[in-house]
Amino acid sequence: MDLVGQFSIFFGTLVALLSNPYNWVLLVVSMVLGIVFGALPGLTATLGVALLTTLTYGLPLSSAMISLLAMYVGAVYGGSYASILINIPGTAAAAATALDGYPMALRGEGGRALGLTTTASFIGTVLGTVALAATAPLIARLALQFTSFEFFLLAFFGIVISGSLTANDLFYKSWIAGLLGLILACVGRDNLQSYPRFTMGFSQLEGGIEVVPVLIGAFGIPQIIKTMRDPLRAAKPQEVRKILPDWGTIGRQFKNVVRSALIGIGIGAVPGVGEDVAAWVSYGTAKNTSRHPERFGTGEPAGVVACETANNACIGGALIPLLTLGIPGSPPAAMLLGALLIHGVNPGPNLPFERPGFLIEVTATMLLCSAAMWACGMLLCRQVIKVLRAPSEVFLPIVAVLCVIGSYAIGLNIVNLYLMVLVGVAAYFLIEMEYPIAPLVIGVILGPMADENLRRALMVSQGSFLPFFTRPVSLILILTIVLVMLNQVPAYRLWQTGIFDRLRRRPTTAP
Repeated sequence: MDLVGQFSIFFGTLVALLSNPYNWVLLVVSMVLGIVFGALPGLTATLGVALLTTLTYGLPLSSAMISLLAMYVGAVYGGSYASILINIPGTAAAAATALDGYPMALRGEGGRALGLTTTASFIGTVLGTVALAATAPLIARLALQFTSFEFFLLAFFGIVISGSLTANDLFYKSWIAGLLGLILACVGRDNLQSYPRFTMGFSQLEGGIEVVPVLIGAFGIPQIIKTMRDPLRAAKPQEVRKILPDWGTIGRQFKNVVRSALIGIGIGAVPGVGEDVAAWVSYGTAKNTSRHPERFGTGEPAGVVACETANNACIGGALIPLLTLGIPGSPPAAMLLGALLIHGVNPGPNLPFERPGFLIEVTATMLLCSAAMWACGMLLCRQVIKVLRAPSEVFLPIVAVLCVIGSYAIGLNIVNLYLMVLVGVAAYFLIEMEYPIAPLVIGVILGPMADENLRRALMVSQGSFLPFFTRPVSLILILTIVLVMLNQVPAYRLWQTGIFDRLRRRPTTAP
């Protein structure tokens, strides 16, 4: 299809979405809910998408995507409210924003800081959407050359790399968390021979572990427990006078905006990393390339622009591997994958054939969400800020009830409630022991893909592992996985650093 044809389909899809007043209501309500979820410390975009997934079960696919993507975009943006006004990041993605946003609020520039974050988030989301539209079809065509061998390695690679930047303690903790996720994914009857595995005699487990209760438990229960144990007693939010888009500052930060957007898109495309890493990397790059790095941390607008552009551009980047390969690029994208599976959509290389035009529909929906985010941020900012004054004792019970309803609504199965509680309590203790949760969650999601393709590949090769090393793409993936795992080992990093140091110290001889 030529470029003109794609544009005509895009605008036709956009008009179709806008012609339904019900979609307008869903867009605005979900966007405001997303901003509130992002603004309240302890609630995250991941939890918001997970809870909203069950509420959209009966909606048409297009309406459900509007609601879920609006929640995703709004929550990533809304985290900047608490970062700027009370110096407590509403989400992990907004932690870097607090470094310069809160000092701006202290000197009476809170409205300007919020205007910068709103505009920068809008630009970052649009640029991430453009990257999604431009690269997704190319990656999907490339992925059509994959067979079971490559798909197994691709799923395993997603689990391995998701822990490469999330383990704060011992390097092997991310591998253990990913292995636990794979074990949970193997519960139930396998898809190839229908043999029950790890069911322990319970017929309720023969259908396998539902993804949504695991996701809600892993992200919702630990947040509730931590907030109840140590309730946030934040200072009163800083007063905000006028919230206006500072286009002049954005224009002077053009290079910073483009660079931060590219960083966000690139990091978002790496499976399992997420918006918080994109924000920190972009902030560090902006500081290192600035003519006045000493201003960062004292209320420098460039720091705010860099963080908010990157973490919202990361959304589009995270959707690229999700839609083309079936591998989520961030924890909220992992929730979105579960929602797509519930609605009968199987992301991956066959998506353009199974659902033609779906990628274009997602692109149009993302542009609508970016516009709604900017409008809601400018018009409703003062009202949303009032939510920050609500004590945690008010909204925590509401979140707990939503977790219960969301888990039970999937199949109306009481076992899902037990599963949510067990996974949530286990995740809380794992977090306390500094085990990353992202590899566990992605292991649950990608486990069926890895299991099924590995067993199918061994059936085709009659039990031989040799094709893994004779197929070019498979061999490249194996080498990449090995390098990623080695790079997590401190001894290897020290050895690698020593080699580079010796090369730098090697004397040069004159010819």
